[in-house]
Amino acid sequence: MNRRQFVCMAISAALLPAAAVAQGATMVVHKDPYCGCCGAWAKAFEAAGYLVDTRNEEDMDAVKERLQVPSDVWGCHTAVVDGYYLEGHVPLEAAEKLLKERPLVAGLAVAGMPKGSLGMGTDSNASYDVMAVPKDGSKPYVYMEVRPS
Repeated sequence: MNRRQFVCMAISAALLPAAAVAQGATMVVHKDPYCGCCGAWAKAFEAAGYLVDTRNEEDMDAVKERLQVPSDVWGCHTAVVDGYYLEGHVPLEAAEKLLKERPLVAGLAVAGMPKGSLGMGTDSNASYDVMAVPKDGSKPYVYMEVRPS
């Protein structure tokens, strides 16, 4: 690569949109082997440019406990990307914001299986919170609100 190519590549990289932060990021998705919504969620991340490694787990509670996900924010599946966990149906926008801003949290969580969340069908009235879970064990807080548009 010559100097000119290098400079052009560096400038292009600096101008990439925030969403491109995720492209090429490797994500491991731990899911129950019999859950369809988890697969739909993982496919959405794959379509957004993530390299997704899906692993069927017989004991999801053990996975969540190993990753120290607080039980009050447990969701359907658990993913790990770039040192963070994504618990449950975390929307793509929240994950991209997380990877861009890199806050001091262990991960993000959407507790339960909210109707209309990513992987749970479409619902223009979907309303739920994405919680940030601090690394220090303090109380999770609202990182992003998902409200009807």
